[in-house]
Amino acid sequence: MAAAQYLLLQLPLFLFLLILLNPLITVYGVGINYGTLGNNLPSPKKVAQLLQSTLIDKVKIYDTNPEILQAFSNTGIDLIVAVENYHVANISSDVSTADEWLASRVVPFIPATSIVAICVGNEYLTTDDEKLEPKKLFQAMQNVHAVLVARGLDRKIKVTTPHSMAVLASSFPPSGSTFALNLMPTMTSIVGFLADTGAPFMVNAYPYFAYRDNPGTISLEYALLGNATHGVRDPKGYVYGNMLDAQIDAIRSAITALGFGNRTIEITVSESGWPSKGDHGDIAATPQNAKTYNTRLIERAQSYRGTPMKPKDKIEIFVFALFNENKKEGSVSERNFGIFNGDGSKVYEVDLSCQFCSNGGTFGFGEKVSGGGARGPSVWCIAKPHADEKVLQAVLDFCCGPGGVDCREIYESGDCFEPNKLLAHASYAMNNYYQMHGRNYWNCDFKGTGLVTFSDPSYGTCRYPQQ
Repeated sequence: MAAAQYLLLQLPLFLFLLILLNPLITVYGVGINYGTLGNNLPSPKKVAQLLQSTLIDKVKIYDTNPEILQAFSNTGIDLIVAVENYHVANISSDVSTADEWLASRVVPFIPATSIVAICVGNEYLTTDDEKLEPKKLFQAMQNVHAVLVARGLDRKIKVTTPHSMAVLASSFPPSGSTFALNLMPTMTSIVGFLADTGAPFMVNAYPYFAYRDNPGTISLEYALLGNATHGVRDPKGYVYGNMLDAQIDAIRSAITALGFGNRTIEITVSESGWPSKGDHGDIAATPQNAKTYNTRLIERAQSYRGTPMKPKDKIEIFVFALFNENKKEGSVSERNFGIFNGDGSKVYEVDLSCQFCSNGGTFGFGEKVSGGGARGPSVWCIAKPHADEKVLQAVLDFCCGPGGVDCREIYESGDCFEPNKLLAHASYAMNNYYQMHGRNYWNCDFKGTGLVTFSDPSYGTCRYPQQ
């Protein structure tokens, strides 16, 4: 028995409380970028409903589209929203303008919609638009954060900005990387702000572009996140089996070069992906390469693996992108980074399903999801797909111990023993506790690991109780 046979008596009470109440525990999952520059995309409501049955637990968008924010309410999926580049100057002008923006664009949707970060701009410092002044970016970030502090939202919602790799003077060797000289004053201010507020440094990293432009000098397997046969060796002894890790460590070195090596600054890959189609002569952009890269990227996001410089530092990753966007400007490849076509069909097979989700783990825009997300009297509580296992174990022990839940069905002879996984057993116990205590939303919190669902999670002979 993987979980339920360990009762709270086997776990010291202080340890249980430490795990359950520790606010520093972070849950890592797979994020995805949801762009909307297409005229043939599914409705946000349908997207939100179907993403609940996948490995995806965070969604990043490029604005504050109210239809999307409303659609993701009460889904248990975290949302990252953005201040568009053209609006950064306005936000930077004064705090009151930032407050007006937040009050109209974000506040009406929380807490039902779990908004966890605001991206101020996107690749703002390296855009070709000469009207965008670098110093405005930092001022805007400060103003948005000040408004969040004033409203008591700064612990929940972090402020950051995604950068392209072009902010670096060079990215190789990783250990010798620095930010571009003209950007150093701005980057010093931004990195200091991130360190002070506990927000991540976001970078959009694309090995695809490096390989596309240098196919004769860069190994395809190295670019596709494969374990390159000999790897690429850094002068300081680090060996890189794939380019993404090298890009992440290049950013890390640049941060250290600014004088922040002794500060804790998490690095998040805010965009990374591979197109399935490109311009004539682009031999890199194929469905097979896209499938290989994104499959490995998703595995990388779930592996809790660091990089050669920081092997124990977990890297949060957002796949680019959910959909092909047929109205996006630029090359053919720019419109073909999606895992799904606009009509909802899969461009290629990438497994986004989770084995123990509220609708059985199937995913496809042409499929009918059981329950359909209807909000009726039937409601259940399950564990989030990527909840921290230490927290889940503590929750399970509590529910099946002093919580008073009858956990016999998840013992080895019970109908809910299979799948013999902690996530499944915790979900069953959490739901029983939730139903016993009147189905109040706070009875399905469990330190952020619980998720209320309107789709019956019962399967086979395993039946989830209702109130």
